[in-house]
Amino acid sequence: MKEKITAFIHTLGMYDYILFGSTVFLFFLFIILALLLRNRFALAIILVLLGFATLLLGPTLGYIALHHYLYKNELKLLSQKRLHFTQAVVVKGTLTNKSRFDFKECKVTATAYKVTSNQYKNYIYRLKPLKKMSILLKDIEKGQTRKFKILVEPFTYKKDYNISLGADCR
Repeated sequence: MKEKITAFIHTLGMYDYILFGSTVFLFFLFIILALLLRNRFALAIILVLLGFATLLLGPTLGYIALHHYLYKNELKLLSQKRLHFTQAVVVKGTLTNKSRFDFKECKVTATAYKVTSNQYKNYIYRLKPLKKMSILLKDIEKGQTRKFKILVEPFTYKKDYNISLGADCR
């Protein structure tokens, strides 16, 4: 767990620190306003709740929205093919940089999960995939499209499955 937290901190950029700093600033602003308006009890309670909601939800939702906007990309799954003589699936696709910035690196992940006719089971199966494999693509410029190939192995599942792609770019 310590390694994951350290890796997360090392991947933060300037915009992330501005986001986290502004949420802490808003938290203190709402608390100070609640203290100043303590004679109006209902308003003070609302400001305290708003302050804690900003402190808890602001960094998480802000981080997701910020990275979705700043590091926008488009993934296309070109093909997926199960190999006959080895327990593997070959996934081919493309990654397009739709951002205003050049990507230093992109971690592309292929996830294999079970598929059934029941939509609720499909949702649960997406939460616990059969297999995940990732590759790292480096130096992708604005507007550039890069082809990739991921080998998902060992893949021993014999029934219906589906492959989804995801990318985390910086």
